[in-house]
Amino acid sequence: MIDIQDFKNDIKQILNKINIGIECVNLDEKEKKIKELKTETEKSDFWDNAKNAGKISQELAELEKSRDLWVNLKLDINNISEMLEMLELEFSENIEELGNSEDFKEIVLEFNRVQKISKIAEQELLLSGEFDSRNALLEITSGAGGTEAQDYSEMLLRMYLRFCERKNWSVEIIERSNGTEVGIKSCLLEIKGHNAFGLLMAEKGTHRLVRQSPFNAKNLRQTSFAGVMVTPELEDADVSNIEIPDSEIRIDTFRSSGSGGQHANKTDSAVRMLHLPTKITVVCESQRSQHQNKEKAMQILKSRIVQRMREEEEKKAAEVRGEYTEAAWGTQIRNYVLHPYKLVKDLRTGYEVTNPDLVFDGDLDEFHQKFLEWKAGNV
Repeated sequence: MIDIQDFKNDIKQILNKINIGIECVNLDEKEKKIKELKTETEKSDFWDNAKNAGKISQELAELEKSRDLWVNLKLDINNISEMLEMLELEFSENIEELGNSEDFKEIVLEFNRVQKISKIAEQELLLSGEFDSRNALLEITSGAGGTEAQDYSEMLLRMYLRFCERKNWSVEIIERSNGTEVGIKSCLLEIKGHNAFGLLMAEKGTHRLVRQSPFNAKNLRQTSFAGVMVTPELEDADVSNIEIPDSEIRIDTFRSSGSGGQHANKTDSAVRMLHLPTKITVVCESQRSQHQNKEKAMQILKSRIVQRMREEEEKKAAEVRGEYTEAAWGTQIRNYVLHPYKLVKDLRTGYEVTNPDLVFDGDLDEFHQKFLEWKAGNV
């Protein structure tokens, strides 16, 4: 039986968290912005610029969703508190029976529902970075381990595709380089969904797999590595100050191995773009024409340059504060062990799961939540 006083304390804790969250998201400012955007949508020429109208409509929808989330949470938890008070009055002469009543059980079920939603709201608070709400570019690159690593990289690709499917996010494969025998050498995904970048940042780094090899007769234990890079997909306004002279770029064209339209594998439509000063390389083969692939590659290149600049600024700031530790590309973040025992463990947060099958099927939500909490505690 649930202790009534403990239950009341749980309600009070959730209410306190909600009140803090409402202060953090600044509902008054959100409401003001919503009214401004609604005024824009009501103008007669609003849809003359479809691209801009779409951006405004999306921003309005996200603001309204965030506002409603917190307003409804506050309303629901207050209703639960009031219903419990009324029930306590009803059972005042026989309080021991309150916990067995059907009304109390319904209140507990409603509280559990609100508690789950409050965790979603808390995650929204942790995703308040400049680009956290943006779409993401996620690249998988096979590391040490040859055929094993290429097969493992494809396992990660499937994991991310399943995760995006669970989130109802859309995914486009910008570039895919198949392995020599199986799997993939590399793959670049464009992932579109709310908070895609903020959540998928938890995947950036080196992923390590330990398993019995399916590629040798003795079925020996094998360790494989794959790298994951995550970049926010930036808009024209975000990269308007990034000018890249032609002299700093080398462009190669080749025949696409992907879909990219009916003529993609008949013409040199795919593009490889190298930024000489930073050595950043972008490959794009998803579009129908070479011109479209060049435009897409340039957009991705600028996004990566901006991300590189931000990371350098954060590194310098951390060094000034005296708290910088090397966390460069290639740092191992997560182990996936399939033999001699089963375990997936994030080395930053310590969070672990003993059922790797669930993780490889895209169940990454708790890993991301723990990462966001860990990140907030290390800012």
